[in-house]
Amino acid sequence: MSAYRFAVEAEPGLAAPEPLRPSSPLAGALARLGDCLRRNQKLIQRVQWGVVLAYLVLVSAPAFLPLPERTAHIWTNFTLFAQFAFWGLWWPFVLLSMVLVGRAWCGIFCPEGALTEMASRHSRGLSVPRWLSWKGWPFVAFVGTTVYGQMISVYQYPKPALLILGGSTAGAIAVGWLYGRNKRVWCRYLCPVSGVFDLLAKLAPVHFRVDEEAWARSRHAHNAGVTPVNCAPLVPLRTMKGNHDCHMCGRCSGFRNAIELAPRSPNREIVEVAGAAPKPVETLLIVFGLMGVAAGAFHWSASPWYIDIKQALATWLIDLGVLWPLQPSAPWWIFTNYPDVNDQLTLLDGAVMLFYIAATALVIGALVSACLYAATRSLGVWSRARFHHLAQSLIPIAACGVFLGLSATTVSLLRAEGVPFGFLSLLRAGLLVGAALWSISLAWRIAGGSTGDRLRRAAATLSVALAASVGVLSWALLFWIW
Repeated sequence: MSAYRFAVEAEPGLAAPEPLRPSSPLAGALARLGDCLRRNQKLIQRVQWGVVLAYLVLVSAPAFLPLPERTAHIWTNFTLFAQFAFWGLWWPFVLLSMVLVGRAWCGIFCPEGALTEMASRHSRGLSVPRWLSWKGWPFVAFVGTTVYGQMISVYQYPKPALLILGGSTAGAIAVGWLYGRNKRVWCRYLCPVSGVFDLLAKLAPVHFRVDEEAWARSRHAHNAGVTPVNCAPLVPLRTMKGNHDCHMCGRCSGFRNAIELAPRSPNREIVEVAGAAPKPVETLLIVFGLMGVAAGAFHWSASPWYIDIKQALATWLIDLGVLWPLQPSAPWWIFTNYPDVNDQLTLLDGAVMLFYIAATALVIGALVSACLYAATRSLGVWSRARFHHLAQSLIPIAACGVFLGLSATTVSLLRAEGVPFGFLSLLRAGLLVGAALWSISLAWRIAGGSTGDRLRRAAATLSVALAASVGVLSWALLFWIW
């Protein structure tokens, strides 16, 4: 019997559904890998619990240790080691994995996913309330955690990391215990990075493909003997068209002889799938979140504009005799306050930082939105669906910027250990240019689906190229100009 078959033999007189036939050696290898994931769910659970243990140690233990001295090294100080392991390696390359293999991190390794599903096995089984499934949570959660992380220096100190990540983990467990049964309700609706992972996974060159014809044949041939699949992230398997919600866990591989892990073009989901169901919240996350808030959050501390604004306001306050905003009076869980290492934010510092991030997000978001509007009108009459579809073409440049911002922590930690990075500027430039060209290519393909007029198509693509250049410039300021 085929390795892809879930159903028992067909009833007498009915033809058994044919298994999926891999069309190439690569497709066959991927299909077998998907089946391997399905057969080894217990091993995957053991791996998940190993990651949970490592996660808990890396996040919690440093918060109860003294801050490292200036002469400490990654290999001699556990706090520095945990900082490098978590922020220097873990998070940047989790983002990179989304582009390479989809949300496999979520389905196979994620500690919060494992914990919320474990709690859901003993859940009260409540139905998911309407407020929890609000479509705006991915944007709100990403902006909230990004900005709050900057307020308390989450990448630099262990207590803020424990507060933000520990709070997220506690929320995942609580939601799992309250809602659903054997599901990942937290991951589907409330995870602070789920929206970002959704976007990045659209670029992955692999996915679990659903063959609708094979599904229909399976239903007609023999429905009673099919073993049900527990899709923890609540993905409707029959109508699954892309990677954005799928956690790549492999549980559904071979289901009804209609689902298999398969190769695909990295452009396919954005060009052919995203336009069918435009999502304004994804546009908001791409344009104002990843390209706006993230840029402001990563480069405010290096910006001369931030310093100029702060100094001007400080001079004005001193002239008025108002000195309390210039004192570092807030606790560490509101604004960074570590006097022992001479790292403190005053109320003025914090207020200007929040203003700077918000202003950066609004300026970049407005410029990019104007470019997308121009691209949309270049293709004909105004269309909200086309506007949101064109916004999807900016995922590569938006994702590249966030990856470079996170990897800056990796670079700074390794530079402190004496590791040379003579090639870094060239690598960063290559990644930004490559991502921008990818976005432009996607825009050309999307525009081609709306018009056969090459002049209109070129005008739309040029407008998106301007939007991508805004993203490139925002990171060029940080890496080369400032």
